[in-house]
Formats: sequence, structure tokens, C-alpha cells
Amino acid sequence: MTISNKRTTTTLFSDPLCPVCHRTRIVIAEKNIPIDIINVDPNNPPEELILLNPYNSVPTLIDRDLTLYESKVIMEYFDERFPHPPLMPIDPISRARIRLTLHRVDLEWYRLLGSHPYFNISLKARKALAEDLTILSPVFERAHFFMSEEFSLLDAALGALLWRLPVLEIKLPSQAKFIESYANRIFSRDSFQRSLSDAEREMRSEVVGIT
Repeated sequence: MTISNKRTTTTLFSDPLCPVCHRTRIVIAEKNIPIDIINVDPNNPPEELILLNPYNSVPTLIDRDLTLYESKVIMEYFDERFPHPPLMPIDPISRARIRLTLHRVDLEWYRLLGSHPYFNISLKARKALAEDLTILSPVFERAHFFMSEEFSLLDAALGALLWRLPVLEIKLPSQAKFIESYANRIFSRDSFQRSLSDAEREMRSEVVGIT
């Protein structure tokens, strides 16, 4: 069944607290994409979202007659439609490596979070995430960004995740200092700051006093 999209502007339905929505908004901010972002309650989605997306999930992108509703698909679509600045390498081997790493980030880390991680993440999940990041920390010393000297879709995904660590009550040990430095580089980017919803700013400021 095909539902006609009557919107004349590119629109993203986004949960202002959802990490996969956040990483999509980071890509939007990196590329300065003109778009309407509509904040929705995933437990009470608007009728338009229900009609266009069979899963009623966010993020959901509407771009003319196109509807997309998986964050990685949306992020790559933006990178191809708005090629500057590029957020994926040119050569197919490097692109494949980033896609595979992003897939692992989703399977091994995002899977632990859920859509509202600070409400329901378990102690076991917090411990697993902290240990994984600590073990991986030396990798972040090798380049300015993760696996690259240029900001990529992978950094968007990691930035959204790392922003939530204080809310998850995850404090990384001193051995993870390279991840801490990396996270600060991501957070200080103008695009990252513009990507934040008011709710995302508030949830972190309540924990660490950052506005």
C-alpha cells in the first residue's frame, strides 16, 4: 500500500531523546541540510507517521515522495544526496570497514541502550559498555576521529552514544582517557551543539552541570 506524501519540505520525525534520532540529527547539522524536524512522542505517534511508516518508528524521513525509516539508511541517503562535506570515504574498502564497524556499534552497544536508555539500562549492560569502551580506548589515539582523520557517519553514531554516558551512570576509568579526549572533540563541534535537542541538553546538564 502506497501512502501519498503531501509535504512540500523535507521532514524528519524525531524523538528528542532517542540516540538513533540524535545521530541522524548530527549528520543533518554537519551538512547544514535544510529540513523541518518534528519532535514526536514514540508512544503516541502522529497519524501521518503511522500512515507513512509501517513500524511507527523514529527517525522517519520524508523527502518529497520518498519515505525512509531506518537511521543508517537515512544517514547514508543524506551523505549521498548532500555530498559536501562527505561523511564516508571514497574508496569501497574504507566504506565497507566503516559500515561494518557501525553495524557492530549497533549490535554491541546501541542494542544495550534501547530508545530511552537512562530509564531502563541494566547494571550488566552499563558494565559491559564501560568495559568495551575502556578496552577500545587506545584506538582513539591513532587518529583525530574514529578510524579516520575526517569526521564520518561513525563519529556521528559514537557522539550520540558518548553524550549519554553520564546519564547512564557510566564513568570511564583513567585508562579510557583517549575516549574522553575524543568525546570532547566531538562535543565541541558546532554541528554537534546544533544537533542537540533541548531535552538532550537538559538530561546531561542535570547530571554533570553542563549547559
